[in-house]
Amino acid sequence: MSTLLSLRDADADVLVIGGGIIGVSTAMQLTERYPGMKVVLVEKEDSLAVHQSGHNSGVIHAGVYYTPGSFKADFCRRGAAATYEFSRRHNIRYEQCGKLIVATDDLEVRRLKDLFERCTRNQLEPKWLDQNELTSEEPRIKGKAAIRVEASGIADYPAITRTMARIAQQNGASIMLGQRVIRMSEDTDGVTVTTERGKLRSKHAIVCAGLMADKLARMCNLDVDFRIVPFRGEYFRLPDSKSAIVRHLIYPVPDPSLPFLGVHLTRMIGGYVTVGPNAVLATAREGYRWRNVNLTDMAGMASFAGFWKMLKTYGPSGLSEVRNSLWKKGYLELCQKYCPELQLSDLEPYPAGVRAQAVSGNGSLIHDFLIQPSRRSLHVCNAPSPAATSALPIGEYLVDAFAKEFDLAPGIAATAA
Repeated sequence: MSTLLSLRDADADVLVIGGGIIGVSTAMQLTERYPGMKVVLVEKEDSLAVHQSGHNSGVIHAGVYYTPGSFKADFCRRGAAATYEFSRRHNIRYEQCGKLIVATDDLEVRRLKDLFERCTRNQLEPKWLDQNELTSEEPRIKGKAAIRVEASGIADYPAITRTMARIAQQNGASIMLGQRVIRMSEDTDGVTVTTERGKLRSKHAIVCAGLMADKLARMCNLDVDFRIVPFRGEYFRLPDSKSAIVRHLIYPVPDPSLPFLGVHLTRMIGGYVTVGPNAVLATAREGYRWRNVNLTDMAGMASFAGFWKMLKTYGPSGLSEVRNSLWKKGYLELCQKYCPELQLSDLEPYPAGVRAQAVSGNGSLIHDFLIQPSRRSLHVCNAPSPAATSALPIGEYLVDAFAKEFDLAPGIAATAA
């Protein structure tokens, strides 16, 4: 894979900014839809899928939790099927192991019934398991009831990203790594992007910048009333002796008053099991550890009124997440609710991830995908989970939206626009 091209030779019809799975999917599908179009993808890191695409649970989500009719529900259902098919076609490891959502008390059983109805409305064909059936399916998991969703599974998202990149390059796309964008401007004829290594000129751009999405949107003068707030998701890995502890993915019943799903047991494509993630407010956009502190990032959050409104709403749960991050026994107790055999010694170190969460000016978390056009660009402003699962339909949607916004006919390169 090319790591650096001559900037003078890299002027593009379409510049894709961001080398995560969504940006690479979009670049690949642009080259498939528009043969001959000069597509250039730039990524600030020295390899692809370094951040959210390479630091997630690896789960192929089925769409259990999402509002019927939302972008999330539609993208996720289609994305799961597309991820399985793409992985099969390109011999990338995957497993459709299914998911169990486990209720451990009467309140959670009532919430589980609501989730079962949502699963049904999302066409997922859930199966209700009583306590005996749950024990039969997962002898080492404790609960009063569960939902089984067969469509859930696990994938190798970094490998999928690399394969998409290879296809894009075979179709004529160029990929430039180590190109951090420091300025971006638009005029009537195109887009000028300045990286730390020089300038690029393009007719159009599609921006899939993840943790930096709001920064690049503001560079293009988009009037966006949101900021990206980073939440660190901390994981532990179970020892090899517990790699067969579960057959399915094991999730708790989420509290509908809280924004995230809770700590779960995840079978990984490498054959081991992880526990996590939690959701701790990070002190840097790329704050994978407590010691990663970026004062500029923190000042940007503090200057945004929506950040303080969010803290007012979710402050108590946020403090609980911090407590369990710093106190390993508290983290363990979350796991022991449904897997009582786990002990502190079972929680081995594992890399954390950082979620790019868009927060609106009124303090609410933006849970659905947010895609907005600027003068010559299309910006993915918010791409929350299940973005990795949904990367193929999101890329298709972005190419469709790009063609509509900039009046491109099928098969016509952007130079005709």
